[in-house]
Amino acid sequence: MRIRHALAVVAAAGFTATLAAAPAHATEYTSALKIKGVQYDAPGSDSNRCSGGNTKDEYLTIKNYSRTTTVNLRGYVVKDAAGNKFTFAADHRLEPGDSVKLRGGRGADSDAGNVAYRQNCNFLWNNDKDTIYLVKPSGARADVHSYTKRADDADGNGYITYHG
Repeated sequence: MRIRHALAVVAAAGFTATLAAAPAHATEYTSALKIKGVQYDAPGSDSNRCSGGNTKDEYLTIKNYSRTTTVNLRGYVVKDAAGNKFTFAADHRLEPGDSVKLRGGRGADSDAGNVAYRQNCNFLWNNDKDTIYLVKPSGARADVHSYTKRADDADGNGYITYHG
């Protein structure tokens, strides 16, 4: 649908529309949980060996932006455009304003340390471009972001911030 046609429909219905400039690859959802940022390209040469590899240096930061509600991550799914996914199978509670780093590799999850491990030594995010989906246990999307290294990582450090 063209924007001009959409505005005509909205105006005809008696609504006021406000348009905001936003990147074409971003969609805002009403979830308290959002993707704060992603280290999509782990520093150093990529090595997915469980011993001595650097998959633990690839991570996704998920933050609870609610001011009042604690959210349990159990049942939430993180996945990429190719359908590779991780499901939070255990309780992991995020207090208001709290965040968790979902790291690659193997390790011990810690609420106190705000870390969860995928228990998988393969990389999840592509180094050139990908789409990150955060999905609620109900199947509804909580947050989605696409990136390309060229367009979204101006300093080239392999980290992109979405929600400050």
